[in-house]
Amino acid sequence: MAISGPVPPYANVPIQPQYYSPRRFQISNVQIGITTIVTATANLNYVIGQLVRLLIPKGYGCTQLNEMLGYVLSLPALNEVEVNINSTLFNSYIAANLPQVPQIIAVGDVNTGSTNAGLPEQTYISGSFINISPI
Repeated sequence: MAISGPVPPYANVPIQPQYYSPRRFQISNVQIGITTIVTATANLNYVIGQLVRLLIPKGYGCTQLNEMLGYVLSLPALNEVEVNINSTLFNSYIAANLPQVPQIIAVGDVNTGSTNAGLPEQTYISGSFINISPI
């Protein structure tokens, strides 16, 4: 039996962030310089050329990086990413234990997603995320 109309709440599978790639990660360190190297608390799943956003709350230093966008230039380690943000004149990162944590978030990836699949003319959204859900 097919359900027409709105999907009932019991049929909506909860969104689990671990099933979406790329993800959001907590930052443990930031190395400022001509390019910026961000170290996360977990291994990253970003790729070279991907656009990311940095969220640096007050109390962690280098708040000049807050809300800045940058492209991934390299992946120096499994939990590190080098981005094309020149932070040479920014304050140093301060490791703090505050309620809000600094984060690096993928803005998009190299994939595009169709908003109206199956129609003759499709609309694509640059930087769509990949749904890797096993459900």
